[in-house]
Amino acid sequence: MQPEVVLKRSSSLRRQQWLMALLAWLLAACCGAAMAQLPSLSLDTLPRPSTPPPEKGLVVPAQVQRWRQEAMALEHGDGVERDAVRAAQLYCRAARHGDPEAQFNLAWMLTNSRGIERDEAQAAHLFAAAAEQGMAQARNMVARLGTPLGPPPACLRPPETDAPLQTALHSKPVQPPRALVLPPIPPPRNAPPQIVNFVNLLAPDFRLEPHLVLAIMATESNFDPMALSPKNAQGLMQLIPGTAARFNVRDAMDPAQNIRGGMAYLRWLMAFFEGDVALVAAAYNAGERNVERYRGVPPFAETREYVRRILVAVQFRTLHPFDPTVTPPSSVMAVLRGPAQPSLTFNPMRLPPQPPQPRR
Repeated sequence: MQPEVVLKRSSSLRRQQWLMALLAWLLAACCGAAMAQLPSLSLDTLPRPSTPPPEKGLVVPAQVQRWRQEAMALEHGDGVERDAVRAAQLYCRAARHGDPEAQFNLAWMLTNSRGIERDEAQAAHLFAAAAEQGMAQARNMVARLGTPLGPPPACLRPPETDAPLQTALHSKPVQPPRALVLPPIPPPRNAPPQIVNFVNLLAPDFRLEPHLVLAIMATESNFDPMALSPKNAQGLMQLIPGTAARFNVRDAMDPAQNIRGGMAYLRWLMAFFEGDVALVAAAYNAGERNVERYRGVPPFAETREYVRRILVAVQFRTLHPFDPTVTPPSSVMAVLRGPAQPSLTFNPMRLPPQPPQPRR
């Protein structure tokens, strides 16, 4: 072989090796830059905010408490003339706003014919709602009466003063118009910058608006990565063990895994409730089955307050984009979009005075 040919081949080989090395360096630099865009989160790098002390009992608005107190006075004739029908109507009003004691007291009147007509079917729904909110007496009655059947009664339907669900306003699923560009919602003031950056970068992968994720996080844990609820909900997004396992979260106390799991759940809820933010927030707090059972926001004081706080945080942007390929919609969506249901009223029938029955 001629020396000139050997030299040319050697030079060509060195050029190829140099080009391969340059390409490998460029790939490493690009991958490194991409990884650098998604900051890592760990417990060591996140602040631990001071969590306010838990409320003693459920927080019920003062007006709802007054309705219940007035109803109790009318039921027992405490300082006023006894009027069972008026008492039942006031209990019903308070029950619709999620007051568990009013739900229980009305159910007791319906079960024991305390001045009004007996109706155990309606009472079973009311006892179940109070039991869901932690009343031990209500749980005992649910065990006795069994699972309530049929749609929820009038006294567990949302109050007329509630804003109508977006779902009920449209005959078919609606995505927010892409041409409508709304100004971004700033993050909560106490949101750690590391978490805000992480959510901003990751939320588009789950087709979620960052401000909604941060609103849920602020309401759930106040950005405490070590938050642990009495129901064993864990971390920033307060994942219970069942939800964590459902969305492949191995360590719910790892902030990055916790946020990813919470976003995966929100993405699923968005598809299940077709972008209705009020229903999604209610389901995140009380579970999607309760939203289906009550055909809307459940009549739980905590859940109603939770939904209100989320809607305020997202500036009442009640429609959110969703990916319909994630899961089929809930069957309740067709019910909510169907013909307007007749307005239900609660008209208890007065009965002759009966001897009082002790509450269990």
